[in-house]
Amino acid sequence: MLAVTVLLALLAALSNAGASVLQRRAAVQEPDEGTGAGSAVRRLAHLLRRPYWLAGAGLLALSSLLQAGALAVGSLSLVQPLLAAELLFTLAVGSVVFRRRPDRRTWLAFVALAVGLSVFLLAAEPSAGRPSAPPRSWLLGGGGALAAVVLLVATARPTRGAPRAALLGLASAVAFATTAALLKEAVGQLGDGPGAMFAHWALYATGGAGLVAFLLLQGALGAGSLTASQPALTLGDALTSVVLGWVLFAETIRLGLSLIPEAIGVALIGAGSIGLAHAPSLRGDWDSSVPGRPPDRGGERQPAPRGH
Repeated sequence: MLAVTVLLALLAALSNAGASVLQRRAAVQEPDEGTGAGSAVRRLAHLLRRPYWLAGAGLLALSSLLQAGALAVGSLSLVQPLLAAELLFTLAVGSVVFRRRPDRRTWLAFVALAVGLSVFLLAAEPSAGRPSAPPRSWLLGGGGALAAVVLLVATARPTRGAPRAALLGLASAVAFATTAALLKEAVGQLGDGPGAMFAHWALYATGGAGLVAFLLLQGALGAGSLTASQPALTLGDALTSVVLGWVLFAETIRLGLSLIPEAIGVALIGAGSIGLAHAPSLRGDWDSSVPGRPPDRGGERQPAPRGH
């Protein structure tokens, strides 16, 4: 069952990476029209006409199905951290879509993230916990997640560029982790039959939380480079899920001497994140221009016109 959980989670990570890259590919073709609700609606209306964005949305839906399957047979604390492999898949898929080959330093940063994640998960050995959470736990965990999202969005409003992308990416991460927790609560009802799942509040709350996470993700992708948003999104999702797994489903990780390799894993993840943020090949216009467009007089590539 562990192998099935890992396989489904990694396939979900691959689908998520493809979705992020394709939707970022569409987002760079849209000019920045401000931060108001009207601007966001107009931007989304334009994106809905772009094939890259629609393909990314399809991959995001596929990822949700794969994630649901993984959560049905595994713990939240295992499945969501495995989705951090999305960082590696984003590098590979993004290199193809944006036709820019990352340098060795960038690859090393991503390898550090992958190794750190593996070391942490192997040392922590997240437990399965209980299939559903009591209402009191949902008040604590859900309320805390909601407060975190509101705070991050409020902090992001006056910012621009990479800081805004990182903050919105982190807010999206918390929302996605909460969505996963709600999805696990919903699929936990399957023991009483499919009817019990469709009659449970968590299934419909999953849709609402997923919509919020999706909209925050669009804001993060439009605000700045994947370099800023993607580490905050994937790592924030992993760490939030470990916390929610403990609060909601009584999932635990190993302590004692295991804290040493766990700390090493976290340190590697941190080192990889810092290295990624300063990697030359992922700065500038790595994913900020459309491949095949002629450069302007300053050497930057022009965005493609709308409707293409």
